[in-house]
Amino acid sequence: MRRGASSACSNRRCNVERTELKAWRRSERQRLLVLRTGVPPAERRRWGDHIEARLRALLDEPTVSILGVYWPFQAEFDPRPLIDWLSARGSKVALPAVVDKKGPLEYRAWRPGEPLVDGVWNIPIPRKREIVLPQTVLAPLVGFDRQCYRLGYGGGYFDRTLAALSPRPRAIGVGFELSRIETIYPQSFDVPMDVVVTEAEIRRR
Repeated sequence: MRRGASSACSNRRCNVERTELKAWRRSERQRLLVLRTGVPPAERRRWGDHIEARLRALLDEPTVSILGVYWPFQAEFDPRPLIDWLSARGSKVALPAVVDKKGPLEYRAWRPGEPLVDGVWNIPIPRKREIVLPQTVLAPLVGFDRQCYRLGYGGGYFDRTLAALSPRPRAIGVGFELSRIETIYPQSFDVPMDVVVTEAEIRRR
């Protein structure tokens, strides 16, 4: 009986801890988004130039044939100039689309100039549903820690996607240095980035 009571108490404690962590992540996410959106656009563009240069070097070792990218949202690093560069070199890019709010993303092949439609949160997605498996994906960071774990927007899409894709693509987290925190207190469902790129440096896990 004592063992059962102890186990129940432990379960309650775990539930409390999960609830507290969820609240902390929500608060931290909001704090970091306020920081990022408060940076003057000219400064963010300057940081973006440094990030793009590092990504170009990274994607040349080896050359990536299909890169999963993203459409910029809430003052994220804008990868569209990188998309143009990759397309000019003959590499393919793919944009993520939400098809199931509880499932992984699907990546659809896209070239600049091809039609887009509004997806979830009005983020553009390719109208044509040509599903591909990227070798490497860029994941935008709301926050990240020293172990290259990613704090996203809270939907869990990238974690589910990386867990579901086979073979698993290389994951490159992309964000600004001001988004770095000590830890996100990773849980079993959190998938670390293989690399994190900011305007300051490239971090490898």
